[in-house]
Amino acid sequence: MTHASFGSLGSQSADGYEASTVRPYAVTGGRVRSALSDLPLEALVEVMPGAVNSVGLTPEKRAILQHAAHTYVSIAELSALLRLPLGVVRILVADMQEEGHITVHTSTPVNVHTGHGSSHSGLSLSVLESVLNGISAL
Repeated sequence: MTHASFGSLGSQSADGYEASTVRPYAVTGGRVRSALSDLPLEALVEVMPGAVNSVGLTPEKRAILQHAAHTYVSIAELSALLRLPLGVVRILVADMQEEGHITVHTSTPVNVHTGHGSSHSGLSLSVLESVLNGISAL
């Protein structure tokens, strides 16, 4: 694997890609996980108002803010745009979410409790029946 696939910092190479001078483990401070780093590939990143003007951010975090400033961008897209491994981008995004610079939108399925199986919280069968009856009455 070449240095070009490890980041967006460094000098320009002959093929038009920038060669990285920073290793991925240095970008994350040696961490391979964070509390929220299990974000799905399709999770969408939204920049919070005023975050683009934040100071003291690393070049990688500034690049994430720039790419997501005008539209939602998935974590997989950010990984490709920044030429950083997916795990590194997940950690950076999780850090930025904790710092309040971005919001991450995931497609979490709704848990419906029907009285069968485990007793996780969710919609009860009576609520679903009430909704169905209300819709039928229309």
